[in-house]
Amino acid sequence: MEITKAGIESIPIIQHIANITWSKAYKEIITNEQLEYMLKKMYSADSLKNQIQVLEHQFILANFENKPVGFASFNIKQSIPEKIVKLHKIYVDPSRHGIGIGKSMLQYIMNEISLKGLTYLELNVNRQNTAIGFYKKLGFKIIAEEDIPIGNGFFMNDYVMQISC
Repeated sequence: MEITKAGIESIPIIQHIANITWSKAYKEIITNEQLEYMLKKMYSADSLKNQIQVLEHQFILANFENKPVGFASFNIKQSIPEKIVKLHKIYVDPSRHGIGIGKSMLQYIMNEISLKGLTYLELNVNRQNTAIGFYKKLGFKIIAEEDIPIGNGFFMNDYVMQISC
């Protein structure tokens, strides 16, 4: 497996992986209407380009058997004195779950954090998402709950989880 940095040239790959992962990850948690709204809001070409170029999210791709099968994005939360790194996204093709791809992407990110002398990796996860178990197994702790309005009357009902790097 190989993990590489990704830029705007990888937007179609990121969109493809998002489309195949979101339907499985969220079908039992949110409505189809919210799922479609969030995919359009967060994964349109313009939104991804803005995340990369303006918001300075670093995207990475996980390639398995020379095929992109996962992605993640992260950046430093500038408003926090401890320089927390925020994990915005991490998704792996459901047909590749359980073989260490997600864990490898997180290790890659945590190595990047350590090299910069930063302290914590933080993420939001839906309170009903089965990925909570994955994060806990890796050492993440729930530190807060948030209900975030995202438009069209929809909310993200999340835990905030954090791990020391």
